[in-house]
Amino acid sequence: MRLSDDISSIRGIGEKSAALFHKVGIFSLKDLITYYPASYITYPPISRACGVSPDHKAALLLKVMDEPKVVHIRGRVMLSFNAGDDTGKLKIIFFNAPYLKKSIKQDTYKVFYGTVKARGSHYELVQPRMYPEDEYRGISERMLPVYPLTKGLTEKAVTKAMIRAFEAIPEIEDYLDDDERRKLGLEPLRESLYYMHFPENEEGLLHARERIVFDEFYRFIRAVKRLKSDNERSSNDFPMIEVAETRRLIEALPFRLTDSQTKAYEDIIKDLGSEHAMNRLVEGDVGSGKTAVAMLAMLTAVKNGHQAALMAPTEVLAFQHMQKLSKIMEPYGVKCVLLTGALSEKQKREAREEIRSGAADIVIGTHALITDLVEYRDLALVITDEQHRFGVKQRKTLSDKADGKTPHVLVMSATPIPRTLAIILYGDLDISVMTDRPVDRLRVRNALVGREYRQTAYNFIKKEVKAGHQAYIICPLIEAGESDKGENATEYAERLQDIWGSEVRVGLLHGRMKNSEKNRVMSLFASGATDVLVSTTVVEVGVDVPNATVMMIEDAQNYGLSQLHQLRGRIGRGEAQSYCIFVDTSEGKKASERLAILNKTNDGFEIASEDLKLRGPGDIFGLRQSGELGFKVGDIYTDAGILKKASEYAAGHTDDTASDTDVVL
Repeated sequence: MRLSDDISSIRGIGEKSAALFHKVGIFSLKDLITYYPASYITYPPISRACGVSPDHKAALLLKVMDEPKVVHIRGRVMLSFNAGDDTGKLKIIFFNAPYLKKSIKQDTYKVFYGTVKARGSHYELVQPRMYPEDEYRGISERMLPVYPLTKGLTEKAVTKAMIRAFEAIPEIEDYLDDDERRKLGLEPLRESLYYMHFPENEEGLLHARERIVFDEFYRFIRAVKRLKSDNERSSNDFPMIEVAETRRLIEALPFRLTDSQTKAYEDIIKDLGSEHAMNRLVEGDVGSGKTAVAMLAMLTAVKNGHQAALMAPTEVLAFQHMQKLSKIMEPYGVKCVLLTGALSEKQKREAREEIRSGAADIVIGTHALITDLVEYRDLALVITDEQHRFGVKQRKTLSDKADGKTPHVLVMSATPIPRTLAIILYGDLDISVMTDRPVDRLRVRNALVGREYRQTAYNFIKKEVKAGHQAYIICPLIEAGESDKGENATEYAERLQDIWGSEVRVGLLHGRMKNSEKNRVMSLFASGATDVLVSTTVVEVGVDVPNATVMMIEDAQNYGLSQLHQLRGRIGRGEAQSYCIFVDTSEGKKASERLAILNKTNDGFEIASEDLKLRGPGDIFGLRQSGELGFKVGDIYTDAGILKKASEYAAGHTDDTASDTDVVL
């Protein structure tokens, strides 16, 4: 078999199973073997009921003491029963799993693994993992992968498919020969891929991970070098000059441009009139005003007689951009058009016709902007979000839409990267760094607290809601059973709704929802129809809600400082004072000291530098620390040494003709 073969080519995966794998982005064998675990579980030895402690994990061999009961509570189905050994008993609870009643019989023994919770005078295990005793003893004290799943797709199904995939692909060509690998201190590619899923110990996993991270960084650096090389060969097909309208707009803005904004705008004007097509990265901290700079660039393009396109990461943010830009651009005779997948077919047809005819000056949307059906009259400027990874593939598509000409490209990034790493990552790519914040923005007030502060935080959030504001609560997990590394958003949202009742409207958002559902939830929150949004880090980019004044981040120790700063950037966007509450549940001094940095500063570049100093490889066995630049495994802070190694290797292989497909990742 080949890596490009369809997932259904694996024995045992039929049409229905393949559809489930498709939901999590797995279509080919390559997709499967690079679908890395979110974390790893090492199951502990079986212990006794008398030795359990609240909020700690335990594996207990218990006898089912009574027939499971099924009751309906607020739209949820709850199955519960008592189980114990000769030293004590616990209440076992499963939600929305009435089918388990058939397999759980009174007087039988099962091993239950989960977090023990204290409820009054008794202990509970909610949504525990359940095993026959012999099966549990076979997996205890081994490192087992925990994959991101979707409804209907089980851990067992993914693991079985993974085993069969590696059996079907006995060899994977390695672009590094033996001598190169030895010099770099890296493991073979196939063995490393296998070990990422089936590690025998932590040391082996560390070595495997280093190889995978090296490949991710190497491929990224190669793509950036190629983009820069293409740019140096691309003449300026759309030479432009500064126009009077941009100066009028700057004077009309309700705020004064910061020095950083002014410098970035001047860099862009210089690029637009230079010999080569612009390919610039504007790197700015959250709240630094990158959108205003993009707006000036688009107005320049339009008043030079061309079209401009703005690609947003989500449909909700595209809609918000549309509302703001239409209002601002109207006095200058500029027509803005929205094109997203959420529009009706009639609306899409009308938008495409306006784009084709040139009636649309600025086109705002998502990836729908580069679909085959969209034709531009004179596309000269494309502005993308960092999610598009410099638009390496998108740029080629957009160039084709510009009748073979090369449009100017401006990439906006809110990921503050220390200069030392930026030089390695981007080489000599043109970069404008924005460090100032608009003077009218109030500094977000921060609080670092423990889990005992939760009720106080809930009371504070309720008070803010009563005052007409909104709040985010971020959880590291989507649902129970994914990992033992923190709160899950699904149960958290249900718990809050139970606590607040009809007084506070609670919404739920996570990455496994369909795009249409995510857009609906985010739209409700953006419009004020939802008071509190419980979410995973999917809100890190993609929605602007100036009315949100509170950000509460559960299990904050599970994230890198830079990602926490990005999340904090969702608030403090309006005139009211905003507050960020970091909940540290680690009970460890080291984590508290690290998180305390966020209390001291709101400067993303300073935080990124501290992150670089403080992070170590010890956290890699837990949740992903960050999502900078879209790497699946690599972390530019924790793995700064590997990044340097990949950069040095790439520098010595400038004439490398290997295609990206040769680099598996």
